[in-house]
Amino acid sequence: MTELHLWLRHEARTTERRTPIVPSDARRLVEAGVALTVEESPQRIFPVAQYEAAGCRIAPAGSWVSAPREAVVLGLKKLPDEPTELTHRHIFFGHAYKRQPGAADLLRRFTAGGGALLDLEYLVDDDGRRLAAFGFWAGYLGAALAVLQHRGRLTAPLRPTDKDELDETLRAAAGDEAFTALVIGALGRSGRGARVAFHTAGIEPTCWDLAETRDLDRRALLGHDVLVNCVLATSPVPPFVREQDLDDPARRLRTLSDVTCDVGSPLNVLPVYDRTTEWTDPARRLRKEPPLDLIAIDNLPSLLPRESSTDFSAALLLQLLDFTTGGPWGRCLERFHQACRELGFDEGKFRDD
Repeated sequence: MTELHLWLRHEARTTERRTPIVPSDARRLVEAGVALTVEESPQRIFPVAQYEAAGCRIAPAGSWVSAPREAVVLGLKKLPDEPTELTHRHIFFGHAYKRQPGAADLLRRFTAGGGALLDLEYLVDDDGRRLAAFGFWAGYLGAALAVLQHRGRLTAPLRPTDKDELDETLRAAAGDEAFTALVIGALGRSGRGARVAFHTAGIEPTCWDLAETRDLDRRALLGHDVLVNCVLATSPVPPFVREQDLDDPARRLRTLSDVTCDVGSPLNVLPVYDRTTEWTDPARRLRKEPPLDLIAIDNLPSLLPRESSTDFSAALLLQLLDFTTGGPWGRCLERFHQACRELGFDEGKFRDD
């Protein structure tokens, strides 16, 4: 392939411990002829020395802004607010194509600088299936935190851990009361992760997917103690939980964990809250009597950064080894163009190389 220059950036968010490329896969990229620059990052789960040993160039945190224009900047989450003009091609989860808050501002920065967003959420195969995702671990942690909260064992602030340690806290202890749990979107990646976490906790959840949500039994939904939502809607659907449901006197629901965190989007299936929760305060009370607690953390897999990064990197590596203007990456670019056209932005500066 024509030499690809990837620039792995430092994540500005202090609770973001993951990386899209782990050192062992960085070595494979370098051996395949990819030039890989890795920024220093004090919170990344893998130390920068491991990337250097894999043959990567090392750069200061935040130096991607002055990277060569042909470099493709690789990250996971939100970019810093500066610069206002983005000149590079960027790979990350942009959350910008469903009218989320800040979406237009982000895309405007790309049009101003002539760069482009290759959104990892839209890196899909010919059938529209995601090619690299953190979904399993997001679902696993969404259910795990719900279990701990419901059993009164969720402590703050949250801290990164490993799966063995987390699983030990999930196992039922003497005095734990039985409860019912519902996973919506149970057949997807996130749903599978949630089901595994519940099984580890000794809970057999009710599992709903498309068939059960087409004709939603709202009474049955509110009759569960714990609900984990793993549905990422791509077209409008009736909300699963509405504001009036929170005040339903028959509501048994006490713990609501929203893995999707589509807050602010018109496609949000849980429009009962207006802001996510954080590691410092992971559960927020939506109703005092009867109590209802919300968990809505938008970077759940970062709590298991080693496991989630390793799985994601293995999938993304295959796509980066075949980085071309067609195929999945071409679809990413076209989706970016489409979003910009929908907002009426001038595409004259855009680069397709």
